[in-house]
Amino acid sequence: MGTGSIGTGSSVSVAAGTPPVGGAAWVTLVISLLVASALLLFARSAPRTTALGTGIIAAAAASTPSGAYSLVLLPVAVAVVLLGSREPLARSWPALVGTAALVVAGTAVNDLVLSGGARSQPVEHLATSVGAGVLQAVGAVGLPLLVALLIRSRRDVRAARTAEATAVDREQDARVEAAIGRERAAMARELHDIAAHHLSGIALMSAAIDRQIDTDPDRAHEGVRQVREQSTAVLEDLRRLVGLLREDGPAERAVETIAGIVDLVERSRVRMPVELEVLASDDHPLADGIGPLAQLAAYRAVQESLANAVLHAPGASCTVTIDDRAAEQLVVRVANGAPTLSTGGGAAAGGNGLRGMRERADLVGARLQAGPQDGGGWLVELTLGREAPLAPATEVRP
Repeated sequence: MGTGSIGTGSSVSVAAGTPPVGGAAWVTLVISLLVASALLLFARSAPRTTALGTGIIAAAAASTPSGAYSLVLLPVAVAVVLLGSREPLARSWPALVGTAALVVAGTAVNDLVLSGGARSQPVEHLATSVGAGVLQAVGAVGLPLLVALLIRSRRDVRAARTAEATAVDREQDARVEAAIGRERAAMARELHDIAAHHLSGIALMSAAIDRQIDTDPDRAHEGVRQVREQSTAVLEDLRRLVGLLREDGPAERAVETIAGIVDLVERSRVRMPVELEVLASDDHPLADGIGPLAQLAAYRAVQESLANAVLHAPGASCTVTIDDRAAEQLVVRVANGAPTLSTGGGAAAGGNGLRGMRERADLVGARLQAGPQDGGGWLVELTLGREAPLAPATEVRP
């Protein structure tokens, strides 16, 4: 197979051209195969050098007459496959071109050596030998390179799909973590609102009972009853919160609404003087067009504001106003005056209540304003937009 490509016929068959065992050509063929095969061990770390090295070995072995020269090109084909599958074509093409040139030169030289130099018509035989070398290079370099590129493309596709799946998983994990964070913040707001409203009242009433138990037993007994009522209320709220978190059953109580502010104010009157003012139109129900989350935000804002008034402005009067007259919005205000009693130095807070109110307002797209008033009081105003504007109010009832 001196002039044929790998696996094709040639002017000299493998059987006829195989060198005798022990001869110089046989020894050269075996040594070349061994050295080239050993060089393949470095293909992982230096694939371009390995491909060129196997080409050089093949070209060096061409000077020895051997009809089995094509066997020396087997390591070249393996080296090309390894090179093409490990490095991009933009970096490996110089080594591939060099290896192909060595295969062409080696094949041509081997064919000329086998033919004895072709003294008759040397130009025609040289052209034939070079053509055979080109075919041999196509078989030893071109076809293996196509196989390597196919392997590389499939591997790149798998890697891209894996990277895409990994990115999707990370994005999903990030969304889950963000959702968990929002749920934790919501739970913290709920627990704070419940605890601040009821436990602050229990603390104040307990202090009053401690002062009245000897001087006014009847008032002390009434205070104990109120403490029990507040304790029962906080337990009911906690049960409702736990019910919202459970998946095996509905919550025991419905989510609070703006209409529930009336009962909230009534319950708060045992701790402080509170007035309720509802400004609403007769042509639509109270809080019509306000979503459930927005109504819950309004309820919690009033609840937190009343609890803060008890803690930071003891003895002060408080006014809760629900203004439902505008067609596009509903406004809830809680205003308290300056404290008339001493806070006892224990009313300092960490600002979690106001921060929770702002977070709830941002969640439902509402606008919250909170700050001091003239005379030492405090005002909290929450403006909620309606999901659909209403017709302007025609009649107002105080």
